[in-house]
Amino acid sequence: MTVDLTAPESGNDLAAFYRAALLDDVIPFWLRHGLDRDHGGILSCLDRDGAVIDTDKSMWIQGRAGWMFATLVNTVERRPEWLDAARSCVEFSRRHGFAPGGKMYFTVTRDGRPLRMRRYVYSEAFAAIANAAFARAAGDARAADDAVAVFARYLRYSFEQGVMTPKFEPTRPSKNLGPLFITIATAQELRANLGDLTVGGRTCTGWIDASIAEIARDFLKPQLAALMETVGPAGEILDHADGRTLNPGHAIECAWFILHEAGRRKDHQLLTLGTSILDWMWARGWDPQHGGLLSFTDLRGLPVQEYWHDMKFWWPHCEALLATLLAWTLTRDPRYAAMHRQVHDWSFAHFPDPDHGEWFGYLHRDGTVSQPAKGNLFKGPFHLPRMLLGAWRILASPASS
Repeated sequence: MTVDLTAPESGNDLAAFYRAALLDDVIPFWLRHGLDRDHGGILSCLDRDGAVIDTDKSMWIQGRAGWMFATLVNTVERRPEWLDAARSCVEFSRRHGFAPGGKMYFTVTRDGRPLRMRRYVYSEAFAAIANAAFARAAGDARAADDAVAVFARYLRYSFEQGVMTPKFEPTRPSKNLGPLFITIATAQELRANLGDLTVGGRTCTGWIDASIAEIARDFLKPQLAALMETVGPAGEILDHADGRTLNPGHAIECAWFILHEAGRRKDHQLLTLGTSILDWMWARGWDPQHGGLLSFTDLRGLPVQEYWHDMKFWWPHCEALLATLLAWTLTRDPRYAAMHRQVHDWSFAHFPDPDHGEWFGYLHRDGTVSQPAKGNLFKGPFHLPRMLLGAWRILASPASS
C-alpha cells in the first residue's frame, strides 16, 4: 500500500492499514504461537510458520512483550487475552528474571533456570517499562514498585562509576549512545504510566533532559552531519574502526524519542535536534543502490568492520517509519512525507511474510530473505507492533489531520 501523506484523507487510509497489520496479523501471530501456557512468559524463537525452534527465553523479550501487551490494554481496549499475556510475561520475569544479587539474567531455560548473565542492563530497562505499563493496565501496585526499583538499578549500573564491569581496558576510554537513548525511552514510559516520579535522584523528565543534553553535547557532530555511536569520555571522536562505526538504526530511534518529547512539550529546539539527527543519519544509512537502511556505516566512508554491515534488519526500518511520520506530523515538511513513503514502500515490499504473517527479520542487502525465522532472543513482539501501534495512533490523532 502506497499512500501520499500530503494528499487529503490519505492519513486515514494509512492509519487503517497500520491498525489492520497490528491487530489482524502481528499480535495474533504472537498470541497463537509464542505464549508459553505451561511455564508462563513468551517463547520468541519461532520459525517462519510459528513453530518453536528453541525454548530458551530472553529476558529482553519478556519485558518487551509484557510492555507491548499491557500497552495495547492501556491504549486500544481491555481485551482479556492481552492483559493475560502481559501478566504472564511480567510474572515470569518476577519469578525467574533476577539473580540473587538483583541483576537480571539475559537468558533462562523454558522453565526459568538461569543460562546467561550479560554485563549490560537492558533487561532491566525492558522490565521497567513492562512493569510500568502492567501496573496501569492491571492496577498492580507491586508492578509499579518493581518498575521504579528496576529502573533505579538500570540507572545505577549504567551511570555510576565502578558499578558496571568495564568492557575494555582503560587504554582508550569511551562511552556509548545506547544507555542514554534507552534512558530516554524508559523514563518516557514510566512517566506516561506512573507519572513524573523521582527515581535515582531525578524525575523521569529530569533523566530525559540530562540524557538529551549529553547526547547533544558529546555525541552530536554537526560539522560532520552525524550522531556518533561511540565517543571518548568528553565526546572525542575515536578515529579507529569501533569509534567510527555508525549505527543508523540506533540514531534514528534516538531521533524519534527526541521528536516524541518535542511534540509533547511543543519545544522547537528539541524538534530541530530530532529532525537534524533524522536527516543526517538517513543520508548516512539509506542504501542508494538497493534501498532500505544499512546496519552500519563508517564515519569517513571507510570499510566497516562488522561483517553484517550491509544487511537490512527489521527494527531500523520500524524506527525510521516512526521517525519520519513524527517529523512530518510536527513540521508538515513534505520531505518527511516523501521519506516516510520511501521507507514504508521498501519495508512492506520486503519484510512481510504473505504466507504465514508477521515480518522476516533479516534480509540481504538486495532485500532477499537471509533466514526465515520470525523470532529469536532479540526479535519478538516489540519493534514491529510498537511501530504499527505508534503509527496508527499518530495518524488517528487530531494533530495529524
